[in-house]
Amino acid sequence: MQTKLKLLAAALLLPFSMQVSAQQKAPAQVWPTQKAQTWYAQHQWLVGADFIPSTAINQLEMWQADTFDPKTIDKELGYAQGIGMNVMRVFLHHLAWQQDPEGFKKRMDQYLTISSKHGIETMFVFFDDCWNKEAKIGKQPEPKPGIHNSGWMQDPGQPASENPANFPALEKYVKDVLKHFSADKRILLWDLYNEPGNSGKGDKSLPLLKNVFKWAREVNPTQPVSAGVWSWKLETLNAYQVANSDVITYHDYTTEPEHLKTVQFLKMMGRPLICTEYMARPRNSLFSTVLPMLKKENVGAINWGFVSGKTNTIYAWDTPMPDGSEPKLWFHDIFHKDGTPYKPEETELIKSLTNRGK
Repeated sequence: MQTKLKLLAAALLLPFSMQVSAQQKAPAQVWPTQKAQTWYAQHQWLVGADFIPSTAINQLEMWQADTFDPKTIDKELGYAQGIGMNVMRVFLHHLAWQQDPEGFKKRMDQYLTISSKHGIETMFVFFDDCWNKEAKIGKQPEPKPGIHNSGWMQDPGQPASENPANFPALEKYVKDVLKHFSADKRILLWDLYNEPGNSGKGDKSLPLLKNVFKWAREVNPTQPVSAGVWSWKLETLNAYQVANSDVITYHDYTTEPEHLKTVQFLKMMGRPLICTEYMARPRNSLFSTVLPMLKKENVGAINWGFVSGKTNTIYAWDTPMPDGSEPKLWFHDIFHKDGTPYKPEETELIKSLTNRGK
């Protein structure tokens, strides 16, 4: 609780931090609370998933020209539309941009054309501190049987994310993408950094976190920017993320009663809330309990995992199954590749909560 109260204190000090930013002639500031609330009220209840097509093992395989798969993206976003989902959170990777900046942006535009056809807005993610440390352009690894996210790549990587010498190139990437799509209404929000401090990095991620917010404010897109809190132990990172996000985003894989406590606490910040990761069945973070609560609390709900595929996220984070057999209880994911629901009662619940079943 002490850590959470420190987070609240950081939010309460936000007006002062904005004054300091103005004195430093920052080109843009955190949205006023009322602007954020007005923006949120213009959207219907947000519900969706973290999306990568089942044919991609990681962000590079999704976005590189040779393996970009619009046919599968179209098919699988159709599954989402069918159950009433209206937003997807999608990870980018700077190496795909670095290899082919114009082609990368064209593929992003192609993705957005497909998603908007299905009535789905997109939340793009820039950087990520999770899973494998060193990504490489070219053919991506094959999945390791039974290993959760065996080929997912950090961005920019480890220790690359800690080296300021890499920041100028990353700045070019972030600003080029943001400028190109800064007024694109198909984009809901920019998620600047997924789980900063993960993989044992802790506060070593703070310099890049501060810089990506700075770069985003210098572009000043029409869409809000955020970076989700995910670990109460990372006090310094959490305080910075909350104080600089237009909309509060967060991750929570706990049971419904514990998750509700997090919602109630974060609502004290006075800003809209979007949960950008939840739902891990063996941990009792379930659609059946958590999703109705999030709707009642008017909190956006984006679960991890959509179609079972090369990311292997039907397997648990910490319980590999090297023989590759199907776990008795899927950890994440909603659909088999052919569009058959893993648990029909879950998809029926999502349809009923999104009014798709009416």
